[in-house]
Amino acid sequence: MQNARDRLLLAAAEMLEDGGTVSTRAVCERAGVQAPTLYHHFGSKQGLIDAVLNHGFTQYVAVESSGDPLGDLRVGWDRHVRFGLEHPSFYGLLYGRAEPGKPCAVTAPAHAALRDRLTEAARNGLLNVPADDAAEQVLAANVGVTLTLIAQPEPDLGLSARVREAALAGVLRSHDAETPATRASAALTLRALVDEDPADLTPGERALLGELLDRLAR
Repeated sequence: MQNARDRLLLAAAEMLEDGGTVSTRAVCERAGVQAPTLYHHFGSKQGLIDAVLNHGFTQYVAVESSGDPLGDLRVGWDRHVRFGLEHPSFYGLLYGRAEPGKPCAVTAPAHAALRDRLTEAARNGLLNVPADDAAEQVLAANVGVTLTLIAQPEPDLGLSARVREAALAGVLRSHDAETPATRASAALTLRALVDEDPADLTPGERALLGELLDRLAR
């Protein structure tokens, strides 16, 4: 039997999926609880909505590394698009309530997961720009194409694939072993490897090396 917290999460999720307004009274009636129970578990109606969105989104970004960073990036992109198409109301709330200068805490796991995949690509000598910059570029393209597809009567998944490959080409060097590494990609690779295993470097040495590598990478 579901407890009160789970019933509130389910009720709010169903109402969001239906595209309706989630009022405190309506969600409590649907969950069979009183308003103080909602406030006890979530603090406010917005706290409940954030919990619903965060639960759904962290489920979607939980992708295990396969050892193939390029493949993982493509899988993550496609899952992101699929999540948006399957949950357009959720997705609209996730990416449609941006506030100037205030990163969204709910979507932060997606950004962090993408940055991890790109850092792994850097360790494999595949990255041409810093992982943070690459994550911003790829996520911006991923969100943009997802919102575009949601608005289409018949989503064009071919468009998603084309934008995906263009976005990845902008941050990654060729996976072809015959393509020589650039100074930037070599610096990024070394930076990622040092961050993963600093060996016997002192904090000061790591900071100095990191500064030099960042300059070379740019």
